[in-house]
Amino acid sequence: MDTHVFDLTVVDVVEETADAHSVSFAVPEGAEAEFDYKPGQFLTLAVPSDQTGVAARCYSLSSSPHDGGPLTVTVKRTADGYASNWICDNLREGDTIKVLPPSGIFTPASLDADLLLFAGGSGITPVMSITRTALAHGSGRIVLFYANRDESSVIFAKELAALAAAHPDRLVVVHWLESVQGLPTQEQMKSFIEPFTTYDAFVCGPAPFMKLTIAALRELEFPRERRHQEKFISLGGNPFGDAVEVEKAEHELEEAEADTDFGSDGTSDTSVPEPGPEGNVEVEVELDGQTYAFDDWEPGCKLLDFLESKGVKAPYSCREGECSACAVRLLEGDVKMIHNDVLDDEDLAEGIRLGCQSLPVTDVVKVTYH
Repeated sequence: MDTHVFDLTVVDVVEETADAHSVSFAVPEGAEAEFDYKPGQFLTLAVPSDQTGVAARCYSLSSSPHDGGPLTVTVKRTADGYASNWICDNLREGDTIKVLPPSGIFTPASLDADLLLFAGGSGITPVMSITRTALAHGSGRIVLFYANRDESSVIFAKELAALAAAHPDRLVVVHWLESVQGLPTQEQMKSFIEPFTTYDAFVCGPAPFMKLTIAALRELEFPRERRHQEKFISLGGNPFGDAVEVEKAEHELEEAEADTDFGSDGTSDTSVPEPGPEGNVEVEVELDGQTYAFDDWEPGCKLLDFLESKGVKAPYSCREGECSACAVRLLEGDVKMIHNDVLDDEDLAEGIRLGCQSLPVTDVVKVTYH
């Protein structure tokens, strides 16, 4: 078994709504450093499957890393969501499940920043982690736009009301119910955003909800560096290292599509990279405040694999180009990705690449992890 995989014990299960459960885990003794997460990150769970042995699923953490509470994910059922239904039906206190450490880059650079948060359906999960943490340990103002199908679909309704009442000068929560107001339009989103164009925006939910919100932010010329979007596509590989084929996975954001009438979309690039440099490449990597420099990156070796061979603990989750946990930003030179199911044209134009899929195409490459 991969040493990156841990067996976590369930310590609590809370029914948030009729369709959503929060599942809390105890971190094994000695693994505290591996599970020292940031608000907005996610866990990858190995859900047992009769057909394939294991189905890999990623679920965002709804808990705060700084309040002393347990590690918690929130999972919403969908009609055809095998993993979400299995978790809600089967996981109980005392059970164990295989989990990868927290990952993801959907997290504020500063908890003191003013935050404009958008959540659709169960996309509230990482947004809740950010809200809880920023209120307790930051100083900025927070505005949350939360869209759901109807009132019964609102996850964390009571806690959000309590937080808004406890922090009236810092937190404003706006609920948008499709059953009452219909689906929001881009013009309506623009009107909502206009007073908060100096804030840092975070968007999480079904793909069309995110597309609509990002379009409104762009139309208002919201700077790219202050727009953050959580993107997940189905995992097709097996990040757990078991000798079984992993069932085609759904991320919780795909499950969130059942919360509204928004549909889904996605992109994929499976092209083979062009030939790279003939000799070894010089690479410089900024990660967690440190700079690593090497001059022996072989052209046929993926960036993540190379960094791991040098003992650098670079972030990753799926290793398949199907999540954004390993994303880097190019500072100099260029790389070619073997596979990309998560970055869009704007991400690519901004120099964002997936470390797990990147091969060098220039003699010198410099990147920074978000």
